Amino acid sequence: NPGKFQHLMEVAVEFVRDLAHEIIGHDSRRYVAMLGTLGISVAICNMLGLIPTFQTPTGHIQSTLGFAVAAFLYYNYQGVRHHGPLGYLKTFCGPMLLIAPLMFPVEIISNVFRLLSLSVRLYANMFVGELLEHVFAGLVPVAVPALMMGLHLFVSLIQAYIFMLLPAVYLSMAVAEEH
Repeated sequence: NPGKFQHLMEVAVEFVRDLAHEIIGHDSRRYVAMLGTLGISVAICNMLGLIPTFQTPTGHIQSTLGFAVAAFLYYNYQGVRHHGPLGYLKTFCGPMLLIAPLMFPVEIISNVFRLLSLSVRLYANMFVGELLEHVFAGLVPVAVPALMMGLHLFVSLIQAYIFMLLPAVYLSMAVAEEH
C-alpha cells in the first residue's frame, strides 16, 4: 500500500523520465537516475534556506561548482562511452573537415564554459534571493518576508528544473548520432 511519499517520488520519476525522453530521445532511460538525482539534490539544497537559521547551500559557489562538475564529468563520460574517445573528439570538429581546425578549439572552450555557466547561474540566483530575503526581513518583519519566502520557494524549484534541464541538453548533444 503506497504512501504519499512514494506517490510523490513516482510523479517525480515520471516527470524526469518524460523530460529525458523529450530531450535525449532513444535510450534516455539510462540517464534518468543522474538527472533526477541532480534535480532533487539541487531542489533540496535550494529550499534549505527556507528553514530559519539555515543557509541555502547553493548560495555558495563551492556547492554549485560541485554539482556542475558532476554534471560535466557525467555527460562527457557518456559521450566518450557512446562514441568512443576518438569519435567523441570528432563531435567537436564540426560538420566539415575543412573547418575542423577552427571549430575544435571553439567547441572545447564552449564545452568547458558550461561548467562556469551551470555553477554561476545557480549560485547567483540563490545568493541574491537569500540576500533579498534577509534585507526585506530586516525592513518589514512579517508580511514581506512571507512573500519573499514564497518567491524563494518558486525560484528554488525553477532553478532545480533548469539545473536538470541543461545537463539533459548537454547529454543529448554528447550522445547524438549524425544523420
